[in-house]
Amino acid sequence: MPRLPHTPKATSDHQLAGLTSRAVLRLTAPPLTGAWLGHTALMLAAMLCLASLLTGCGGSAKGPQSINDQLQQARKQSSPDRQALALLRVASKQNADNDSGGAIKTGKEAVELLISMDDANATAPRLVSAAGFLAAIGDKATARRALGVATERAGSIGDAVRQVSVLAEAGGIYGNRETGLADSSAATGTLTRARDAALEVEERYRAEALAAVALGYTKGNVAAEAASMVEQLLETARGNENPRAKAEGLAAAANVKSRVGEGEEAKALLEEAAGVAREIERTESRAYALLAVGEATAESGDTATAQAVLEEAYAAADKVGDPEQRKLVLAKVSRAIDGLK
Repeated sequence: MPRLPHTPKATSDHQLAGLTSRAVLRLTAPPLTGAWLGHTALMLAAMLCLASLLTGCGGSAKGPQSINDQLQQARKQSSPDRQALALLRVASKQNADNDSGGAIKTGKEAVELLISMDDANATAPRLVSAAGFLAAIGDKATARRALGVATERAGSIGDAVRQVSVLAEAGGIYGNRETGLADSSAATGTLTRARDAALEVEERYRAEALAAVALGYTKGNVAAEAASMVEQLLETARGNENPRAKAEGLAAAANVKSRVGEGEEAKALLEEAAGVAREIERTESRAYALLAVGEATAESGDTATAQAVLEEAYAAADKVGDPEQRKLVLAKVSRAIDGLK
């Protein structure tokens, strides 16, 4: 199955975050030297400012939005998928505030909005993310409904690797015994679909697809198949004659190893991947290969080494001849570097 360019995500699908507001007020006053009128007026103004902290001193300043206000704002977004994404952010905030009932209600509303849409590319990944969130906070029924629709729609996703990723992540949620549905039958069936689809992906991108499946098996508590997929992933990566694809495949395998707690093997694979990437002659390909290695290194927790590798990627990107491509790869590397902070 040919791979089409990835559709940019509206946001980080798999990271829902709340908003935090902080107000800091510092008051200083000169030492008392006399009961003169100016000093008295200054102290009175400071006391009035402190007393009206929530509305601001000398003007009005809005405090944190209430949950109801956030819900109303989410429902006013321009399209159902944007509304759903905003609602899921509110649900995450509700859950963080120990309002699991409110979080479940808001999450259900988001899922129904996504199901009402026909766009598989936009909705399937978000339905899987919503299912993972809802399963973790106790709404197994809605999570199962969301996964069912997402896996049904996965076959209509144009990007082959994205299709595999949706199926693999869904399989992981089905099988996970801690935060998922603990449904080994559904997990096995969905992950088998993901594996079969991954084996049909164009060779250039197959390692990335196999890595997604290996992670799905790991999260879904299917250990034997996870180990087998990692070995198949390594075989695919090392057998690839395209050096960029080889480096990216090794980095993907290292990412899987680090996530399953095999840190030393992950480190060795990252070193191997970096070595392959540094030998690539074409600067654009070298930059992308080093970017993949840097991101996988950051995932392993070695921020210092990741920083160094990403700086190498930036240096390579800066030498790309085509101005538009240079701008594009520099932006991607810069985002990865910023993500380390």
